[in-house]
Amino acid sequence: MASAAEQLAANLNFGSFAKAKELQKRLLFTFGALIIYRLGTYIPLPGIDTNVIAEVFEQQADGILGMFNMFAGGALGRMTIFALNIMPYISAAIIMQLMTSVVPSLAQMKKDGEAGRKKINQYTRYGTVFLAAIQAYGIAAGLESFQGQGGAAVLDPGMFFRLTTVVILTGGTIFLMWLGEQITARGVGQGISLIIFAGIVAELPRALVNTLELGRTGVLSGGIIALLVIMALGVVAFIVFIERSQRRIVVQYPKRQVGRRMFGGESSHLPLKLNTAGVIPPIFASSILLLPMTAISMNSGQGPGWLSDVASILGRGQPLYMFMYAAAIIFFTFFYTSVVFNPADTADNLKKNGGFVPGIRPGKNTAAYLDYVLTRLTVCGALYLTAVSLLPELLISQYAVPFYFGGTSLLIVVTVTMDTVGQIQSHLLAHQYEGLIKKSKLRGTRR
Repeated sequence: MASAAEQLAANLNFGSFAKAKELQKRLLFTFGALIIYRLGTYIPLPGIDTNVIAEVFEQQADGILGMFNMFAGGALGRMTIFALNIMPYISAAIIMQLMTSVVPSLAQMKKDGEAGRKKINQYTRYGTVFLAAIQAYGIAAGLESFQGQGGAAVLDPGMFFRLTTVVILTGGTIFLMWLGEQITARGVGQGISLIIFAGIVAELPRALVNTLELGRTGVLSGGIIALLVIMALGVVAFIVFIERSQRRIVVQYPKRQVGRRMFGGESSHLPLKLNTAGVIPPIFASSILLLPMTAISMNSGQGPGWLSDVASILGRGQPLYMFMYAAAIIFFTFFYTSVVFNPADTADNLKKNGGFVPGIRPGKNTAAYLDYVLTRLTVCGALYLTAVSLLPELLISQYAVPFYFGGTSLLIVVTVTMDTVGQIQSHLLAHQYEGLIKKSKLRGTRR
């Protein structure tokens, strides 16, 4: 006879999905929120010439602004109300995570449970508003210096334009931050990741058409396009393989006697993912590099000469940019892993529940062993993220391939898709468990 788990796995079909009304509501809410986000990426800022903006961004599409535009789902290139996207929130989250490791009061607040987490989230929101206002003012000042063949990008430059731009762009970021939190609470998946995911996926067809157009005009050869497709498929398969990889540490629980019956004695395992940090390190690294480079790109040709030199040295595909990007990814991989998994706390929980790793003493020795294993896994995860993020960058910089086919964008798309599908499966399993419990109760009453 098949087990309950096998029955549940066999019954995961469209019929069970049609009965899961709560899951359907969550999915509809998520789709509706993402549609609202995409509509906002087409509402331009007041007081600008969109044709001049498109001309300027076409000239700088291969630089930092092009990468920023990728994360913004094309909103920056169209200079819409969501031009900043969610990147200020990510930057604020990075700063708060670093401060919780440095400032004792914030570290204690983090240990206070749900109340402390709410306070830290509130401070993150305040930081988001501050960073968004600064970046919005930089964009407003930069827009006034944009010149195209059709004239100036700003129709009526001045303090009023800067003030309105700051208010609108900051408000757009705040709205996206709120929308992401609503998706996480009332929808399916992680809201912030899904917003970035939606922006990248929405621009993929255009990037594909542009790539095929480059092949038609002879800029890219057919062999390069075929190599690009094979590389993309290979990167996707590699990402799926690594993200599913685990290091399972055996955990043994002792036997105990209660009356005449024996309990426990079973063995379990502690799963440690090869890439514990997920997609966060490349996003964090990109966000950190975008902060100074956006200001430099916005003021290109207007500031001192050394600014132009810095911009050229830190351009896409340049050795210094690649080195800084790789260093930031490795740093955030180790940092975020230490945030989401604490070996000492895990060892204490195992000790309290009577569990132990065979051959390892409970307590400090177990914590040291878990830290040893986690460090080795994190090294592998950091190398994996660095390779996936940087290797396609070389191809992009050499052949002017759109960013959307880069390793970072593919990593975000694949990882977010896997996490979202996993949550959908969890909701379906929960719904079927509820159905099995109801059926068993009905059968019990009949007996």
